[in-house]
Amino acid sequence: MARFNYLELPTRDIANAKRFYADVFGFEINDFGPGYAATVTGDTDIGFNATGEHVTAHVLPVIEVEDLEAAKDAVIAAGGAISLDIFPYPGGRRFHFVDLEGHELAAVKGD
Repeated sequence: MARFNYLELPTRDIANAKRFYADVFGFEINDFGPGYAATVTGDTDIGFNATGEHVTAHVLPVIEVEDLEAAKDAVIAAGGAISLDIFPYPGGRRFHFVDLEGHELAAVKGD
């Protein structure tokens, strides 16, 4: 079954974002390169994207799916639009889509 498992926040300053969320909420935040960091709790995690690559203008809700290609086909069949086709990233593959109200989300399938 699909479930929300991640929120990705675009950020201009990865160090400030990490410090803020660690100080306020006590989150342990792991680096995944110079411009990307994330919590790794196994629950709903938060990613901080300052890479300039695949960055969205707003918070990006991410939905974990069992079959990425089937999810993409279902988005299209339901009238949604693919805003970023399937691409690899550390830990799996994902694509971005826009729903009927104009919200951008992502679907992900882990390795």
